[in-house]
Amino acid sequence: MLTIIGCGNLNRSDDAVGVIIAQRLQKYLAQNPHPDVRVYDCGTAGMEVMFQARGSKQLIIIDASSTNSQPGAVFKVPGKELEALPEPSYNLHDFRWDNALAAGRKIFKNDFPEDVIVYLIEVANLDLGLELSPVVRHSADLVFEEVAAIIRQNVEA
Repeated sequence: MLTIIGCGNLNRSDDAVGVIIAQRLQKYLAQNPHPDVRVYDCGTAGMEVMFQARGSKQLIIIDASSTNSQPGAVFKVPGKELEALPEPSYNLHDFRWDNALAAGRKIFKNDFPEDVIVYLIEVANLDLGLELSPVVRHSADLVFEEVAAIIRQNVEA
């Protein structure tokens, strides 16, 4: 089972990139169904990532990043490098997907995917808005094509 999760905020321009790619992948899967591939738009809900990933062999997370790198830069990072146990907090909004990776592995043990890939796309604009900037839209197209190729490999496997 391959689970793909897009994260982000649709109201903050480039921060929406993960959600937009997930929605495109959902349309792609509707036209090219595969019983062992699931795609979710988890918005900003880290806790949901933990539960949706349970039982998968492979997990792909797609999100925006803001690290002062070149806008549109794509980082493909093994999930283990990004796992972070959450700081004590009573606010679930503080529970991000990196926390979900660490907590999910701790809670679900062998029922949590070992193979985790995270695609991070560097933002150009985080202002309120509904459009991706052109450089981030281009990177989103590249990530969409790469993940669609991974889905096709799962179909052939």
